[in-house]
Amino acid sequence: MEMNQPIGLTPLDDRPDGLVGKPLSRVEGKLKVMGHVPYAYETRALKNPAYGYIVPATIASGTIRSIDADAARKAPGTILVLTHENVPEQGGKKEQVWPQLQGTAVKFYGQPVAFVVAETFEQARAAAMMVKVRYEVAKPKGLLKDSLASAYEPKPGNSPPDSKLGDFDTAFAAAPVKLDVEYVTPNQIHAQMEPHATVASWEGDGVVLYTANQMPNRGQKALGSVLKLPPEKVRIVSPYIGGGFGAKLQVQPEATLAILASKVVKRPVKVALTRQQEFHVATHRTDTIQRIRLGADKDGRLSAIGHESWSDTAEGDGFFETSANVTRSLYAAQNRVTRHRLVNLNMPIASSMRAPGEAVGQLAFECAMDELAEQLKIDPVELRVRNEPAEDPEKKVPFSTRQLVPCMREGARLFGWDKRQATGSRREGNWLVGMGMSAAARLNPLMPSAAKVRLGSDGVLVVQMAMTDPGTGTYTILTQIAGEMLGLPPERVRVEIGDTNFPMASGSGGSFGAASAGSALYVACDNLRQALLKAGDLNADGATFRDGAVTSGNRTEALTDLAGSGLEASGEIKPGEMKEKFSQYSYGAHFAEVGVDVDTGEIRLRRMLGVFTGGRILNAKTARSQAIGGMTFGVGAALMEDAVVDPRYSYFVNHDLAEYHVPVHADIPEIDAVFLPELDDKTNPLKSKGLGELGICGAGASLANAIYNATGIRVREYPLTLDKMLKGFEEQEGQAQRRT
Repeated sequence: MEMNQPIGLTPLDDRPDGLVGKPLSRVEGKLKVMGHVPYAYETRALKNPAYGYIVPATIASGTIRSIDADAARKAPGTILVLTHENVPEQGGKKEQVWPQLQGTAVKFYGQPVAFVVAETFEQARAAAMMVKVRYEVAKPKGLLKDSLASAYEPKPGNSPPDSKLGDFDTAFAAAPVKLDVEYVTPNQIHAQMEPHATVASWEGDGVVLYTANQMPNRGQKALGSVLKLPPEKVRIVSPYIGGGFGAKLQVQPEATLAILASKVVKRPVKVALTRQQEFHVATHRTDTIQRIRLGADKDGRLSAIGHESWSDTAEGDGFFETSANVTRSLYAAQNRVTRHRLVNLNMPIASSMRAPGEAVGQLAFECAMDELAEQLKIDPVELRVRNEPAEDPEKKVPFSTRQLVPCMREGARLFGWDKRQATGSRREGNWLVGMGMSAAARLNPLMPSAAKVRLGSDGVLVVQMAMTDPGTGTYTILTQIAGEMLGLPPERVRVEIGDTNFPMASGSGGSFGAASAGSALYVACDNLRQALLKAGDLNADGATFRDGAVTSGNRTEALTDLAGSGLEASGEIKPGEMKEKFSQYSYGAHFAEVGVDVDTGEIRLRRMLGVFTGGRILNAKTARSQAIGGMTFGVGAALMEDAVVDPRYSYFVNHDLAEYHVPVHADIPEIDAVFLPELDDKTNPLKSKGLGELGICGAGASLANAIYNATGIRVREYPLTLDKMLKGFEEQEGQAQRRT
């Protein structure tokens, strides 16, 4: 199926008792809590593995003068030490998958410079510590703010780095009300529970990887290029992933090194990054500097929107944070400009982290909108309502659906927004209390995917596709879609995913996984329905599938009778004209209440609400879980997450979970997510939209805006830590003294 026209009535419509949408608990949940799910490092499919350990560079810029690995090679249990001097031949970089141990140049701290393989993990680690590397050290570039003069326009990704409409400069200069502010967001680390891990083994002229990877088909192609292999000679198996948040979109160095070593030692090689290595060897979210300019009339209607963003990555990579992309469609204004610029630094490779672009872009832009509302003395919700566009402001096409205003209105009602008080006026003991809000928007893509289904004589429907589940609920929603389409209970559906031997799928990322994989499964199940009807010579008009049988007219036939020894079907989904004819986003609104201690600057989130629309909700329980998980991500981004760079060495000082702070239970009190009813017939046959990353978009900004409402202190450099709050209180006190 190709999405070239809106979807009409489907078997998923008008089914109040259907599986899709119900809060079904995770079908694999019991296995997980019992410890029966094998993650990549725990796979027992490959016998007698050796163990690998990465030797990372201890400088960020320079060249390798020599590597002395003699002691490591003689250490107990050592099988192999790979360096640039003996590594097998590789091809060039593909996307963000790099050949490893190439040459003597060191471009970032943590870059693998050697790889030790031994009989046990402990022996590999001990031998790795014996590898002595001598460097010619160069002064590194580690801070974005110090290197803006070398910024350049990056190559286009899925969208151009710049956009322009009308005459921004003239309109901004003429605007009666102007705002020109700069926001800074820090480097952030994914901090998923499962570290990157791989077990690799060569089988003939091909290689099999049991690895933690969110997009196996993409990884298969990239690795094939790097290894100079046809993609079909690379099999990636990733049925269970212990979290990813974008860290596992690409194949990381540990996988490539395991493959190379396995070929040399002629046995499986098993490797996992340590938690400390996760911070430098794997990818991270780049920091950004964002300049936002808003021009409006005195009623708050925008005439000019400008959003410029600078980010950085390792030399030769090219990834940039698309912070301003969401600004292109969020609010109406006739004159607009967005720009992205990239700086090459001696820092680890930057890449996607949950809601790349929108997450940090709305941390800045939604605070700027709050600043404009304060300047105009207009309610922040009302300001956004006044700038609601009738169509996509830059694409000049209609929205497929857009319920941003209803999300804000309903959120305001549920949260008690009308009780919000003037800035700095609400005090409870030592705490200043305030409310803040922000809008949320996330692009809704559809990616090519395929699926195969087979109904056996035992009445069990088997689903196969190279999709993944990084803890988001994929197994469960696929079970629900297949079960409802064929009229089967969940226990008679078996979902098999995470293997490139299965039909190609989108993988999990970009909030497109559920819609893309689910739509391919929908089409496959619809084709199987037709095959079953044909087998029974049944009329398709009015046919219903329920309780393991199909009824058409006055006939009811068991599916097992129609399937015989087994019946299978395939299906695929492709984006089509709907992608170009309509602007497709998921929307929401965040509301937060915070308290700030006037003596210590301590910030406490008191309660938080998100109201969202995402088309048809496929599972009420997992959707809410994704939303509040994203909101929790936003709390971390606003208040604590910061991978601190030491500019002398261009490395992250706080490179473990003791020093890199993420929200824990005590940080997250009352938090809730609500979904408004919506079906979007322009997006996909499920009429759904992406939700995985929507919850984080704008979430942190609602806290920052609440902090301003509580204290009158506007901090434009994230995270909003107590030292910055104390500085704000000191400045307020100084201003008060000067006035007296």
